[in-house]
Amino acid sequence: MFICPGCGRRTAGDRHLGHQPRGCESCGFGFLFELLDDYYPSPKTALIVCDQSRKILALGHAATAVTGFREGDLLGHEVVERLGIVFTDGTDQVAHCLEWGVRGKGLDGTFRPSGLAEHRAATFDLFPAYDDDGGIMVALTPR
Repeated sequence: MFICPGCGRRTAGDRHLGHQPRGCESCGFGFLFELLDDYYPSPKTALIVCDQSRKILALGHAATAVTGFREGDLLGHEVVERLGIVFTDGTDQVAHCLEWGVRGKGLDGTFRPSGLAEHRAATFDLFPAYDDDGGIMVALTPR
């Protein structure tokens, strides 16, 4: 199962078309993110794709509306630091997901939207990449 970070559309099938990574047939986003199980993001969920070093590579579905940041303000920045993500249990769940290659589901925490000093409550779902690049997709749903 694959999800498009751009529009949230889910599809099944192969990761590649020939030697090119598969893009979204619906919105034209450049690549699909592989999931081991199905996932249905809320319309209010921001999908953010990061590399192995947690730097933001792409913003997708609702990211600007949810975080208040424009694309240029987020791309290339470390996701936890830039969004001020703090997990309720005090651990770094993003690091855990990347190190062990496991999904984090329904994780409670907070983030800091652009222009606000206070944090906002959110639920996080973390998806490790199952390709050679080995990044992560952060799904952030404000509460």
